[in-house]
Formats: sequence, structure tokens, C-alpha cells
Amino acid sequence: MRKFNEMYVIGIDHGYGNMKTANCCFPTGVMKSDTEPTFVSDLLQWNGKYYSIGVGHKEFTADKFTDEDYYVLTLAAIARELRRERLTEASVFIAAGLPLTWVREQKAEFKKYLLQHSDVKFSFHNTDYRIKIVGAEIYPQGFAAVAENLGDFKGVNMLCDIGNGTMNLLRIVNKKPDAQRMFTEKYGTHQCALLIREQMMKHYHTIIDDAIITEILKKGTADIDGQYLETVIKTAKEYTAGIFHRLREHEYDPKLMKLYVVGGGGCLIRNFADYDASRVIINEDICATAKGYEYMALVSLNRNGGVV
Repeated sequence: MRKFNEMYVIGIDHGYGNMKTANCCFPTGVMKSDTEPTFVSDLLQWNGKYYSIGVGHKEFTADKFTDEDYYVLTLAAIARELRRERLTEASVFIAAGLPLTWVREQKAEFKKYLLQHSDVKFSFHNTDYRIKIVGAEIYPQGFAAVAENLGDFKGVNMLCDIGNGTMNLLRIVNKKPDAQRMFTEKYGTHQCALLIREQMMKHYHTIIDDAIITEILKKGTADIDGQYLETVIKTAKEYTAGIFHRLREHEYDPKLMKLYVVGGGGCLIRNFADYDASRVIINEDICATAKGYEYMALVSLNRNGGVV
């Protein structure tokens, strides 16, 4: 969160697996109820309803503005940032994003969705908040993570943003993004997890918990049976090979260009791929895109003289 004049610019990365701000990350899950639930660790109250934040897993949807879930998750993200600064009232400018090739078609609708209420009262963690949403802007996902450091992108480079639901590719040549060479594919870590579950059921007739899969993908190992672990790692390596196959389909050549990997899926490359560390740079900061949204918003606001 960054202060600009009398408002706060809050970058929010609305991921399919996790919601990220510049300073926090929590699962993209929400469960709505009419009465207060039994377990209330991350409870948000709004419009007379109760929302358990981080519960369950939201299904992949290409349109993030078709239901209220992402709006409620947006409120939770804002509250988390405000709480860090011990604020309960604020004027907020939301800096968000969409996958590279979806920005042009969905930008207006997503912006309208985020701006649907100008004055919002809600409570989170038993703290009451009142926020005025004074503006919003939508930026290209993935690119935002490197926007502040474009000076490092000399020569030909391939940017690869691996999220939970999508993989975004963008060629950057001599510090300039090539709008003719950007692609979005439904090939994220969630699809890898689905394949792992399928292989575990096929070979062992067992269901592996998502928490175990996540631990293995992040760390490369977990405290489970050796044969099970071997199957998970083998499947993850095969899936990661598929990432490089798709990169090559979009003219990635490691001998001619560097590869910059951002997003939570960078752990797949780090743990399960064979690569030249001098030619592949992995950004481990899962909040990098949200920070990038804030940076891009501040650049725009300064350029426009602070006009929202």
C-alpha cells in the first residue's frame, strides 16, 4: 500500500489460487452464510452476510466479475493492508490486473466490478472498516511484476508468469514489451495438481491432500511414503517439461534470450526443471505483481497530475 495525496493505492493480484497484496497472501476461497459460522478465524461481515475468507477453493473462471466472490476477497485484501497501518477508514484506489491477452476485452468490466460501491462499510477480524473506493485501474498481469525493472531487460527476453490458473508469456526486446508476442494459456499450478491427483489415484487408488501437493511443489519434497513422493515428483517434472514445450512453441530459445519467471509457479521451474541458472531468472516474491500494480498506478497518477 502506498499513499498518494489523500488516498491509498492498494495493489491486489486476484489469483486463482491466492489473493496477493504488496504485503500479504491468502487463499482464494470464500464461503458465504446467513449465520455466524463455527470457525471464525478469517471472518468478513458485509451486507448482513458472513463470509469465511480462505475457505475452499474457487473454481477457475475466465471472467472474475461474474459473482461477488472476488469483490468480497478484494475487501478482505484491502482490510489486511489497512490493518498493517492501523487504519480503519481510508480513501482507496485499487490497482489490479488481468492476464495479458484478456486485458483489452475485460478491462472495462472488471474495473466497473471493482467500482460497484463507492462507500463500503464492513468488518473483518471483528474490526469495522469504512472505505471510499475513489478509483481503480487494470494492468497487464505478469508484466507488472517487472515494470519497475525494465532497465534490466536488455536484448531479447521472455517473461513467463506462472500462476495457479494461467501461464502468461511476453517477449520483451531492449526494455520494450512486444504486444504482438504475448500469450495466455490455461496451464498453471492447479492443472499440475490435478494431474498429480490423477496419477496417485491411477497407481495407488489413493487421494492425496492438496496441502501435501502444495508442499512438494514449493519445497521439492514432503514427509510421505517414498514411492508416493517419487510419483508426485515424476509427474511434476513431466508437467514442468510441458511448460518449456509451450515456451518453445512461442519461439523461446535459451541460446538467444533470457527467461524471466514470475508468479507462484516459479517453484515448478526451480524444483523440477533442468535449466541454466545464468539464463533463467526466477523471481521468488509471490507479491511482486501486486507491488507492480502499485508502481504502475503511481506512475499513471503522477503523469495525470493526480487525477483519478
